[in-house]
Amino acid sequence: MSLTFAALADPTRRKILATLRYGEVTVKQLAEPFAISLPAITKHLKVLEKAGLISRGREAQWRPSRLEAGPLKEAADWIDEYRQMWEARLDRLDEYLRELQQKESQQKGKQIMNQEKLKLSSIGL
Repeated sequence: MSLTFAALADPTRRKILATLRYGEVTVKQLAEPFAISLPAITKHLKVLEKAGLISRGREAQWRPSRLEAGPLKEAADWIDEYRQMWEARLDRLDEYLRELQQKESQQKGKQIMNQEKLKLSSIGL
């Protein structure tokens, strides 16, 4: 999974993966939207391939690259575990804050009632 996250750290590689969501693409087609050379794109593809995020075919001169979902799913599942943990912690924090607000509200209500009682007693009621 370390290779997956290392590969995903680069914005160019993330854009390459986004392009591959729609199907197989050649190196030349992948390079078109980028202002970098074909060898640079090839280096990015090698990193993605080493991480298992893509596979590359060998059909004569046409070497299509395709997205491999397995490592992305593994990373997403790992992230999801932590997302669930943080959501549970934030839910508990939210509940605690609501309890504090409710107590504060009750205390203010008591203070107001005590002030009103003092006013009434000062005028003899």
